[in-house]
Amino acid sequence: MGGGGDFMVTVSRKEVVAAALPVQEYWLPQSNLDLLLPPVDVGVFFCYKKPHGSGNGGDELRFGSMVRVVKEALAQALVSYYAFAGEVVSNSVGEPELLCNNRGVDFTEAYADVQLQDLNLYNPDDSIEGKLVPKKKNGVLSVQVTELKCGGAVVGCTFDHRIADAYSANLFLVSWAEMAQSKPLSVIPSFRRSLLNPRRPGSYHPSLDEMYVPISALPPPKAPQPGADHLISRLYYVSAEQLSLLQTLASSGGIRKRTKLESLSAFLWKMVAKSAVMENANKKICKMGIVVDGRGRLSSGDEDKTALMATYFGNVLSIPFGEKIICDLKEQPLSWVAEAVHDFLERAVTKEHFLGLIDWVETHRPEPALAKIYCSGSSDGPAFVVSSGQRFPASKVDFGWGRPALGSYHFPWGGDAGYVMPMPSPARDGDWVVYMHLLNGQIELIENQGAHIFRPLTSDYLKLADFPHLS
Repeated sequence: MGGGGDFMVTVSRKEVVAAALPVQEYWLPQSNLDLLLPPVDVGVFFCYKKPHGSGNGGDELRFGSMVRVVKEALAQALVSYYAFAGEVVSNSVGEPELLCNNRGVDFTEAYADVQLQDLNLYNPDDSIEGKLVPKKKNGVLSVQVTELKCGGAVVGCTFDHRIADAYSANLFLVSWAEMAQSKPLSVIPSFRRSLLNPRRPGSYHPSLDEMYVPISALPPPKAPQPGADHLISRLYYVSAEQLSLLQTLASSGGIRKRTKLESLSAFLWKMVAKSAVMENANKKICKMGIVVDGRGRLSSGDEDKTALMATYFGNVLSIPFGEKIICDLKEQPLSWVAEAVHDFLERAVTKEHFLGLIDWVETHRPEPALAKIYCSGSSDGPAFVVSSGQRFPASKVDFGWGRPALGSYHFPWGGDAGYVMPMPSPARDGDWVVYMHLLNGQIELIENQGAHIFRPLTSDYLKLADFPHLS
């Protein structure tokens, strides 16, 4: 099956895995920051090479044994991460709440007739979507463990973004792997919603009215036009050398050195602006948002609060964005664009920004609201969001048979805007793996004009044809 996406997945077993210990049923309210998330699911997957067998025939490393380890560790991890074993229901005013009832996690075992080295990871729409990452039908989290023809495996998960951001999911993934290796949990999650209580009286800066919008104020969705461009997903890698070069270009003439994330984001902003083909494109606006985690900002030097926020499970995100005329983004140097990125980010990396956002939601409740950029990106000009996955702990998601050869988020999020997530590369220190969910035309231009930066993720780069992974 050399096509890499042209393979069959056969489901061998489906069951529900609940927490190993009884959980007291109770209602967990959503924080004001949780309420800003639409009902979207996030995918994440890990590819493992065939485990190295032991002297007694390696029975403990056969697929059935691997599944048993993953399943038992999941049941143990759900005792502390009980939110993932619950279900989302609406309260009397229509807001989502989490019923922690230990309904459990839908767990699927499957077989795919493809070798790991033949998986077309560059095109996850073809190889991952709906095949190796499960569609979540019930509950908050779904898991699928798939055996590959070569003896390798893929562990895929889908979770409800209203319950957890990537930071929270990362905590869970590491704890799950720790349980599999009979290690003590390095982190016990906290669900203390009082950490994100609104102030009395509340107040917020008027700029938040530009960043967030009540859903009732949105125009009705437009019917898709025949032949209109569509969003697709791709995986690339960027070398450490190219990242350093971009950072140098983005920082030239500036007082301060730009971060690698600011530099790569600025480059993408220029590329997406160049790809605009609409009428009077040069005069249109192109928007880019960057996801900011508020845990460190809300702590702001308070050691006790820092420790509490470091283990907080839920959403603590804001999506500030910048908007520039397409002509300027195309013609100005990378350093000018990087400065614009830094400027709009700087306004949102403060404690006051997050406290104000909590108060903004309180003012508008129970009316649902969301980030304005999530529903941007049509006739008013292109829009996309960058979310840093640099804390993605893929190398720690080791269930006892070695680190994954690749771990990646997979998030075709359903918004009008695109979505990009750079993550650390498992193959080479300093390189990044970049997940992109952008319009086909934008991807084509990036591959044409940014081919020296963004290289298709291949099994050769990941060394997937190498010998089996040793723990």
